[in-house]
Amino acid sequence: MTGFASTSNDDGDYSWSWDLRSVNARGLDIKIRVPDWLDDLEDTLRKILKASVARGNVTINLKINRRDDTGVLALNPEGLVLALGQLTTIAAEAEARGLPVATVQPTEIAAMRGVLEQRALGAEDSAPLLAALKAELPGLIDQFLASRAQEGAALTQVLSDQIDEVARLVTGAEALLDARQNSQIAGLRDALARVMDNTEAADPDRVAQELAMIAVKTDVREEIDRLKAHIDAARGHLAADHPVGRKLDFLMQEFNREANTLCSKAQFKDLTAIGLDLKHVIDQMREQVQNVE
Repeated sequence: MTGFASTSNDDGDYSWSWDLRSVNARGLDIKIRVPDWLDDLEDTLRKILKASVARGNVTINLKINRRDDTGVLALNPEGLVLALGQLTTIAAEAEARGLPVATVQPTEIAAMRGVLEQRALGAEDSAPLLAALKAELPGLIDQFLASRAQEGAALTQVLSDQIDEVARLVTGAEALLDARQNSQIAGLRDALARVMDNTEAADPDRVAQELAMIAVKTDVREEIDRLKAHIDAARGHLAADHPVGRKLDFLMQEFNREANTLCSKAQFKDLTAIGLDLKHVIDQMREQVQNVE
């Protein structure tokens, strides 16, 4: 399901903003974009989101701004090694050519490019900010889940109406069975009469048996009974208080299978029309179920 939540705050030194959103997906895919110098925050977010959401493409963004941009100067070990190596090479080449080399002061080395770098925070300084950010997560998640729940309530009503329509059509199909049976009996009798009139050696009992088998194979009572069972199951899933998206997704496949079989076996105009209407409503349900967690 889709959902959205956002919040912003500051602690005097830093200001920040959260953005949490989700769109529909068959599974769960979590994307986290937070500053990498905030140790442990990404793992914490992933655990919370996995415990809160079962389905959807979920993206959470955190943007942080420092009140002053001076940052903290920190030694870059790799830059220092590179700088010292360059100085050593220069000194050796100068001595080989008989040129005097003055002693290099630490401040001169520190001024070389790449030896010192500006960092936003040290691990120790980030602890208060990290604590403040984590304290906001429950409220952010609650806002996000409330947004998804609001859409879920609307989807529940849409799907409930569609299931009611399926139930109405199944009831209509069931009401046609007697008329369909009478039509089939009349058709089979006509077929039997034509066979007997045009085939001298035909065994009447054998022909009647074959026609009876055809009638059995085209019986749709079993499909209607299964559709009724699927309707009950779908209503049960909609009333559940836990994620049912995948179960409903599978159930839509079963609905579609029974509707297809009903159409292929109908051999009765009115029943075929109901079967086609069933397929249309079931296709609409399948699209909506993709949005359900």
